[in-house]
Amino acid sequence: MGAPVLVLNAGSSTLKYAAYRADGGSTLTALVRGKVDGIDLDPVVELLERHLEGASPSAVGHRIVHGGADFLGPTRVDDRVLKALEELVPLDPLHQPRSLGALRAARARYPSALHVACFDTSFHRGHPDVADVVALPRALREAGVRRYGFHGLSYEYVARRLSELDPEVAKGRVVAAHLGYGASLCALLDGRSVDSTMTFTALDGLVMSTRPGSLDAGVVLWLLDRGWDRERIARLLWNESGLLALSEKSADLREILAATTPSARLAVDVFVYTAVKEAAAMAAALGGLDGLVFTAGIGENQPETRRRIADGLSFLGVALDEEANRRNDIRIGTSGARVATFVIPTDEEDVIARYTLATLHKENPAP
Repeated sequence: MGAPVLVLNAGSSTLKYAAYRADGGSTLTALVRGKVDGIDLDPVVELLERHLEGASPSAVGHRIVHGGADFLGPTRVDDRVLKALEELVPLDPLHQPRSLGALRAARARYPSALHVACFDTSFHRGHPDVADVVALPRALREAGVRRYGFHGLSYEYVARRLSELDPEVAKGRVVAAHLGYGASLCALLDGRSVDSTMTFTALDGLVMSTRPGSLDAGVVLWLLDRGWDRERIARLLWNESGLLALSEKSADLREILAATTPSARLAVDVFVYTAVKEAAAMAAALGGLDGLVFTAGIGENQPETRRRIADGLSFLGVALDEEANRRNDIRIGTSGARVATFVIPTDEEDVIARYTLATLHKENPAP
């Protein structure tokens, strides 16, 4: 077996991994995949050595949430790139430090491998200017203050998978809902991102597990006036808000749904209301709606939450088949509904692996 391609996807609390065999050209075969708690690379290395007979990877692909204004696509990582990515940590203190920690550990463990950074922001870089510009002075905009969009690796996979399942819908106006610990929506037109609910950082848009979603910036000024420092405000916004704050119980929507307290009911109601409102805004950006896709942990596994969001979007033509939705089928819309509705399990590792292999071939072309 040739040297495999390894993928590391460091999240806020777990490290997903996958190893692939390159079968010539751009064809990849998954050999092993899974996740471990934390970002310690040692358990992953032990699993790989057991499954891959000690083979070291020829290349390692890494999910990096924020690419800022300079990183537009998959990028070979060297010391200069790593330093530039570390400067973006203030824009995503929840994910970026963990991703870079896994990247540094992997570079030390596999120094001869090609390391490739793949960015959640890249998929959204084709937005029209009106979707990305912020109404601040030019000097700030030129310094990089703009709407970036996130979950791009997930949306790229969903767009490709939808084109295989239903090419006609995929060419049209689609809202994809990545609903998980972090949550966002993406407006897709012919498989390309034209708008997203997440903007400059991964705090904006939908209510999330511990993040507030859209918030008047004046709240931050109000807190500063009351003596809150930057660290305390950052902790509030990244770790102490969202479903956790509303439910006063948990950041996990499954646990909140099982609770019967008024706070738990409020948390679910706000989550659904915000998702419906923002989905309608994405449909407005598209000029209508032909397809709706649910993905990620909540989107793939919680029929009741999908039903409530779909009911809120019925005015746009969304209607679910109750049994198909309960079974978590791929197609969950009613026959003849104006909007086709899908559940598509995401696979960020697949996208990262493809980009990593393409970068490897570019740097080491076949003779």
